[in-house]
Amino acid sequence: MNPFSSPTRLRDMIRAIRASKTAAEERAVVRKECAAIRASINENDQDYSHRNLAKLMFIHMLGYPTHFGQMECLKLIATPGFPEKRIGYLGLMLLVDERQEVLMLVTNSLKQDLNHTNQYIVGLALCALGNICSAEMARDLAPEVERLLQFRDPNIRKKAALCSIRIINKVPDLAENFVNPATALLQEKHHGVLITAVQLCTALCKINTDALEHIKKKCTESMVRALKDLANGSYSPDYDISGITDPFLQIRLLRLLRVLGEGDVDASDSMNDILAQVATKTESNKVAGNAILYECVQTIMRIEDNGGLRVLAINILGRFLSNRDNNIRYVALNMLMRAVTIDTQAVQRHRATILECVKDPDASIRKRALELVYVLVNETNVQPLTKELVDYLEVSDQDFKEDLTAKICSIVSKFSPEKIWYIDQMLKVLSKAGNFIKDEVWYALIVVISNASELHGYTVRALYKAFRTSAEQETLVCVALWCIGEYGDLLINNIGVLDIEDPITVTESDALDVVEIAIKRHASDLTTKAMALVALLKLSSHFPSLSERIRETITQYKGNLVLELQQRSIEFSSIIAKHQSIRSTLVDRMPVLNEATFIGKRAGSLPDAASIQSGPSVNLPNGVAKPSAPLLDLLDLSSDEAPAPSSSGGDLIQDLLGVDLSMPSQQSGASQSSKSGTDVLLDLLSIGSPPAPTQSPSVQNNSSIIDVLSPDTTKKPSDSPLDDLSSLSLSSRGTSNGGAAPMMDSLDALPTSPPAENNGPVYPSITAFESNFLRLIFDFSKQTGNLQTTNIQATFTNLSSNVYTDFVFQAAVPKFLQLQLDPASSNTLPASGNGSITQSMRVTNSQYGKKSVVMRIRIAYKINGKDTLEEGQISNFPRDL
Repeated sequence: MNPFSSPTRLRDMIRAIRASKTAAEERAVVRKECAAIRASINENDQDYSHRNLAKLMFIHMLGYPTHFGQMECLKLIATPGFPEKRIGYLGLMLLVDERQEVLMLVTNSLKQDLNHTNQYIVGLALCALGNICSAEMARDLAPEVERLLQFRDPNIRKKAALCSIRIINKVPDLAENFVNPATALLQEKHHGVLITAVQLCTALCKINTDALEHIKKKCTESMVRALKDLANGSYSPDYDISGITDPFLQIRLLRLLRVLGEGDVDASDSMNDILAQVATKTESNKVAGNAILYECVQTIMRIEDNGGLRVLAINILGRFLSNRDNNIRYVALNMLMRAVTIDTQAVQRHRATILECVKDPDASIRKRALELVYVLVNETNVQPLTKELVDYLEVSDQDFKEDLTAKICSIVSKFSPEKIWYIDQMLKVLSKAGNFIKDEVWYALIVVISNASELHGYTVRALYKAFRTSAEQETLVCVALWCIGEYGDLLINNIGVLDIEDPITVTESDALDVVEIAIKRHASDLTTKAMALVALLKLSSHFPSLSERIRETITQYKGNLVLELQQRSIEFSSIIAKHQSIRSTLVDRMPVLNEATFIGKRAGSLPDAASIQSGPSVNLPNGVAKPSAPLLDLLDLSSDEAPAPSSSGGDLIQDLLGVDLSMPSQQSGASQSSKSGTDVLLDLLSIGSPPAPTQSPSVQNNSSIIDVLSPDTTKKPSDSPLDDLSSLSLSSRGTSNGGAAPMMDSLDALPTSPPAENNGPVYPSITAFESNFLRLIFDFSKQTGNLQTTNIQATFTNLSSNVYTDFVFQAAVPKFLQLQLDPASSNTLPASGNGSITQSMRVTNSQYGKKSVVMRIRIAYKINGKDTLEEGQISNFPRDL
């Protein structure tokens, strides 16, 4: 009897729910029906139990709780009739999952049904077991399922194979029991059984390596033969879909061949011919054909190398890119992203088509295509690809411009053949999408411009033109203000005109108008206005005739509510009005910024660790030693004792003032020089002077220190090139000048004082570091009355039979420690312990008594001319250091 053959309350309930206007009415109907179902269950009404369960399944699909009907499922499963069992098993699969404890009660019923004489009941049990099987049920019922793999009816064998996949996924240890039955099923002619057998073999290969080897050895040829029969066979009406014979089976066979051929040259060779046939003979104008081609491409890419096949596969993906279906284009782009790492040259042939996908209306395709274009760029094609992307930038959607500009800037920075091309492309991006550019990108542009002295005039003229047409792009305005302030005289006088540009006529008033437009524009942010004030101050030196107009403009901001602008206005007005004698010196051009350091940081990588600098470092006033770049790797920046570095400190003064920080201490006996213009300005702005040095630091370039005196802490071009090491204390000393005196602090010019007599507490020596052939011993002593400072004597011993040359020791400590490292006694470490190198250092612990000393070290040396590097962390210092 079919439970749905006559009108029931289920139909009435569905009609009532559909007729309900609100969620409250729907809930009322459901509650009413659930109450009726509970009453029927309590009355043990056998005639309507299957109808009640059908209604519960519908209620479950609506999202309402139906746990009270789980036991009703078990009752129906236990009944002898097929209709009741069918509803019971369907309810079991919907209302119960493998986490329910009630599932344990159905195991015995399933076992009985798996051995039932009625094949349809056996099929019901297999379907239920394949959907909700738990690990315990899999162990209990695996023998019955394994037996059913050889059942006479193909439908039962098919369901048993699918159920076996669930069992081996739940209990991988049972996989070996299904290997032989699965390989036997691969000889089936029935497509339904064969496709499930292929799925079972694929699952076995992924779970068990022994099964993989067995199937690879026994079944590879038969799988190739089966795929060849499908690809080259004649029309079969039972399995034909759009003119293709059983595409589902072909896809499953291709997936199994992919698993069998991966990492196996012989298996890959045996399937090359059939893969080529499938790739060339399958029609690509049908969905079924495209599905087969996609799986064929994936198989070709996974099996062992065959250059011709891979080119064929990539050409198929190229055809996919021209398909009108968005899904096909997207999967093609995904596959090409993987293929580009295998055969870049073959993917490059489809570059034009990929570029067209960047302009696709679909956002997902645009983004994926852009990522692929970014991977394809190299030194030979960077210019045409960049031109295409920049041209599209102007008409691209606003949502896409941020990703597009980021990729363009990265490409230009990474592959630019020359600085003028880099500057031109960056100016185009700034003009078209400057508001989408990140700060570090235009910081980098300013660094490059400052280093291209022959292009200063060309750049400032190009920026002046761009400003007249794209003043709404904030980052373009910032770069233009910086360049006009620095190179305004070149703009007025048309100095450095290149052959590729036309000279323009710009008066002093015109240049000043640009800056005033920027500072008075309502949309300008704090950074832009602050840079405009600096540019005005510098132009007052370039254009003396406009000094009064400039001063009036600057004076307007004396009462500004923003303290940063107010401070700059007051200081700059004072300089223009009262200190004309030193103004030209103060506002001279910025020194050339450190391009190498900034580009290294921008690329996200540091120089190779083997290139350790052996020159001595210089201690800055905050205890920061300016080390070689590889020493940065010594610090574990993720640790609690090494906080994120800030951008202040001695490097700022060094970069902006051009101060030579490498003056050795033996020069400290020279007479004190007279006070420079910089000192006057320091006094004027009450910055404070350092202690009187015995010799003033040498100034390499007259530079502007306005940005140092009142920096904008949110955005500033000169922040990016800095090393950002002020929150870390690092030291490194070369040993090539073993007898050299300690380096002096470059800003206070005081020579390193000799260590005081050690009369403090005595600490035991420790083995700080020991490798196979190198040992480092630390001896400690304290200075009387100064418990925060510890003197450390490091002794290096070579235990190998080879002499170590060019020996360099480097160390780094967290922020709360300050480290001073003296030169080593030698740069050659004798072999076999016949001598040692000693090196002294002093560690000052500002958290004495709260935090222990910790240190990371790097030791570099050469063995027979070959560079060797050893690293380690020392954490076993005495606790009271």
